[in-house]
Amino acid sequence: MNIKALLKEFVEDESGLTAVEYAIAGGLVVGGMIGAFNLLGNNATLKINCLASAVNGASTDCS
Repeated sequence: MNIKALLKEFVEDESGLTAVEYAIAGGLVVGGMIGAFNLLGNNATLKINCLASAVNGASTDCS
């Protein structure tokens, strides 16, 4: 058994690399979705509170 050839074959083997790439891409997508949902949720809450205070008679600009 030639150790040098075995080591070269191990270094050039890329079969497990695609699983790692998919895991990283999936993590980035999930992170982006969490950030977008947090931002959207905060903005929606602010708009709802502004509209509720306008209904109660406060003179606010909800644009």
